[in-house]
Amino acid sequence: MLVFKNKADLATHLKPFWAARKSIGFVPTMGALHQGHLSLLDAAAKNNTVTVISIFVNPTQFNNPEDLVKYPRTLAADIQKIEKQNPAVVIYAPEVADLYRPNEKAAPFSFDGLEFQMEGKFRPGHFDGVGTVVKKLFEIVQPTNAYFGEKDFQQLQIVKKLVSKYKIPVNIVSCPIHREVNGLAMSSRNERLSDTERKDAALIYKTLQQVKLKFGTKSAKEVSDWVTKVFQNHQTFTLEYFEIADESTLKTCFRKSKNKKYRAFIAVFVNNIRLIDTISLN
Repeated sequence: MLVFKNKADLATHLKPFWAARKSIGFVPTMGALHQGHLSLLDAAAKNNTVTVISIFVNPTQFNNPEDLVKYPRTLAADIQKIEKQNPAVVIYAPEVADLYRPNEKAAPFSFDGLEFQMEGKFRPGHFDGVGTVVKKLFEIVQPTNAYFGEKDFQQLQIVKKLVSKYKIPVNIVSCPIHREVNGLAMSSRNERLSDTERKDAALIYKTLQQVKLKFGTKSAKEVSDWVTKVFQNHQTFTLEYFEIADESTLKTCFRKSKNKKYRAFIAVFVNNIRLIDTISLN
């Protein structure tokens, strides 16, 4: 199991693969790994000569300093999970100083409006931080394929836009959401939930499943109003947003069109722990 703490050593290891034009699969993460992350590693390992995973809690994408402090950091446990899953995976686990200069801030990005929808409305500067760190990581690893889960669907679309606008030679592979037995989307933040909260949070995916059924016969506004009432009736939850949006532009759906693909997006607080989820409506 190879674990690199700095980009120079990682580059030395990867140079022979770059020179021979071998395929490199890359899974960028912020650690606290769960089965969803490991499924991305499986997909990468099956289709590439070498697989690299980064474990780095990126400070520039947190608009809430408290959330950054509380974000779980479990590097030793993460390494054990990876070694058990696939000891051939290469781990890049840098300190902040390996990626950022002192006092460096997120670079400003334009993602053609994708950054102003949903997460962008409630987390100012978040996608500048995402764009900054992903661009840095792509330049360091120089992957052939990079793997992202669909739970963070807006982030997935942002990364695709980043690659397109900056002509970064990497193929972005989207992978299905991994869920717990009760349907809750797997997330590193789930580790902060109590057993009761984790059980109750199954309501999020159950609601999305009902949204998919209702969207077939009801308008987007009617469905949105129904979702608002569902969470108003459950004091455990605070609904931050629910949106039905065009998959490609992420703009809110006001009137359905047969020629578009739609997706429902939701962000909910459970005792100050923020959970997101999404479902395709087509």
